[in-house]
Amino acid sequence: MFGWGAGSESPRAQAPERGPLGVALGGGIDVDTLSLQATLAGHETSVPVPAGGMMIVAAYGEARLGGDAHLARYYGDDDTILQVMTPSGRPGEDILDVSLYRPWDSVVPAGAAEWSRWRGPQGRIGQPRFDADGTLFERFWGDGPGQADLVEFVEDIDDANGRRAIHQSCMLYARPLGEGREMLLLNIERDLAARAASEGASIEFLIGYGLLPADIRRL
Repeated sequence: MFGWGAGSESPRAQAPERGPLGVALGGGIDVDTLSLQATLAGHETSVPVPAGGMMIVAAYGEARLGGDAHLARYYGDDDTILQVMTPSGRPGEDILDVSLYRPWDSVVPAGAAEWSRWRGPQGRIGQPRFDADGTLFERFWGDGPGQADLVEFVEDIDDANGRRAIHQSCMLYARPLGEGREMLLLNIERDLAARAASEGASIEFLIGYGLLPADIRRL
């Protein structure tokens, strides 16, 4: 999912505005992380807290999650992902949730046995806790002591090279850090294009932090 800006041509001229922020490919978003940095001050994070400032949009993705929930993702040319949740994805409507993610790790299971270790009935993804090399995260989605179902959707992603459909199976974990929290999104991704699908799926590890709607502004 990453590396949108690497090796690609300049964004298309007069690209349409996308999503709830109304930002075209190649457009900018001002991301203010000062309050986030203050909230996490004095605590060790899994990845450096983004410095904020202008984020250049290299790709845009969206998905309908069911009910009144629309997911929009603005992918920066530095692999930062700004995720915005709104009722319908139309520009100007109220933002339900906004968060900033950065890639942390990626795994490509080698075969059925390894996939079962991650996603099988007793697999690691979906359990109440996830141990990420000694850093313990608690499951944020799903109740009960057993394994929870993953959230699945197809994200349509558009960048300077065209449009792709990515099937995703996700589980969100979190851990408290000071007055805030650090999120771990485990994301099983498969490109639905025939040629790409034959190459198999990957498991992406994303570290994220919540922002306030007032922390982001279209430039």
